[in-house]
Amino acid sequence: MNKAELVEEVALKGTLTKKDAEAAVDAVIEVITEALVAGKEVKLSGFGIFAKKIRPAREGTNPANQEKITIPESATATFKISKALKEKLN
Repeated sequence: MNKAELVEEVALKGTLTKKDAEAAVDAVIEVITEALVAGKEVKLSGFGIFAKKIRPAREGTNPANQEKITIPESATATFKISKALKEKLN
């Protein structure tokens, strides 16, 4: 499902116009993004937890010439599924 399909489903389920549904989806994404950038977790009961995770620096190999390189520390977003959603999927 892409964003346009998500907006359409939200419009149908929430009895909203597509314009209002798109504004709502954009607002949710923006709030989650801002929270993650600030280092906060976003917990959605019955769905899961979005969190920021720091990957430590590590040594890697350049595949072009097999030289050892240092891969710098980086941040990423993680998602941990809730027990309720996991049970629905299985």
